[in-house]
Amino acid sequence: MRIKTKIQNGLFVEKYIKQINESYKKLPHKVELTKEQEREIQDFYVPLVGYKVPTDWHRYFYARTGLFSVKYIPTSLYRLELTGRLNQLPWCVPFSDKNLNDIVLPSMKQPHTYLKNRNGYFYVENKAVSLDEAVSKCGNVGDVIVKPTLSSHGNGVKKLHIQNGIVDDKGTKLKDLLVKYGKDFLIQDLVKQHQAMSALNPDSINTIRIVTYRKGMEVIVLYAAIRIGRKGQAIDNESAGGISTKINLDGTLCKWAYGAPGQDKIELTDSGIKLEGYIVPSFEKAVDVVKEQHLNLPFQDLVGWDICIDDEGNPVMLEWNTTPELSQSAVGPAFGDYTEMVVKDAMSRPNSRVGNPTYRMLEPVYFKTMVKFFFGKL
Repeated sequence: MRIKTKIQNGLFVEKYIKQINESYKKLPHKVELTKEQEREIQDFYVPLVGYKVPTDWHRYFYARTGLFSVKYIPTSLYRLELTGRLNQLPWCVPFSDKNLNDIVLPSMKQPHTYLKNRNGYFYVENKAVSLDEAVSKCGNVGDVIVKPTLSSHGNGVKKLHIQNGIVDDKGTKLKDLLVKYGKDFLIQDLVKQHQAMSALNPDSINTIRIVTYRKGMEVIVLYAAIRIGRKGQAIDNESAGGISTKINLDGTLCKWAYGAPGQDKIELTDSGIKLEGYIVPSFEKAVDVVKEQHLNLPFQDLVGWDICIDDEGNPVMLEWNTTPELSQSAVGPAFGDYTEMVVKDAMSRPNSRVGNPTYRMLEPVYFKTMVKFFFGKL
């Protein structure tokens, strides 16, 4: 391995170790791993990856959940080694554009998109239009969601009601909003979610996150979790204050949900719903849909799906993620009983991150550069 690559790898790992240790400091309850637990972790991982892994994540999740397991996936290992081997990262960059969802997966039920903006250009029904045409065609679409298409964690996502070219009670004009967002965003129909999903938090679209792993013609569900918004919040991401808990195989929820690191376990939603045993509607349908659709993604063997359930009980895809965040507080070890198999499979493949222009795609400046490069070729 070249010295430059070793330095990059070291900085990459240190970045994520620093992040998890900052989160650990915020936990209300703290524990330290015993020497025996440290040894067990390395005995599990060294044969799989060929070196010792940082145990900071094992300590964090053990302290947060009270569950010790050698199978927790360190984020540094996940980002540096696993995602680049299970997925072809050069393809992940352009496919990360949410404006391509209806093109990449046309047979999957998705919210209707009224307007796309790609690199500053507007499209209605995938036909190029001017700014004034965009305003005219979207001036009375009613309840919608506007969201950036190249960012994550719910950044920039807003609920709007567009009527007569006005988007809010302050009298903001639609044209001014479009100019403010600049480029790379969309305006999409606001899904009317199932009553049972809305009851968890009526202010947000509460989504199912399903992480799937493809091995040949078999698609395996590694885990499923539900993400629930807080009172008064339009999005359900943990980074925006939302909470999440595991969905069992029978579609029921577990007892505890987790939010920000500084918060303790949560047993009730803000609307007063008890989580344990609560039934997620159409969960089996959602699982069947994502397993079927994953077969249409030949360059991604690990995918995170964000699914909502509409008022008729249909699974609706909001987005899919090529390098999904892992919800290990809520669900435990992300790969569960499949950990050894998935890691061994990944490590048997070449790493598409190494020696590739997307090597540092997680850094904003590199990410933006690669996005411009790939979109310029489409």
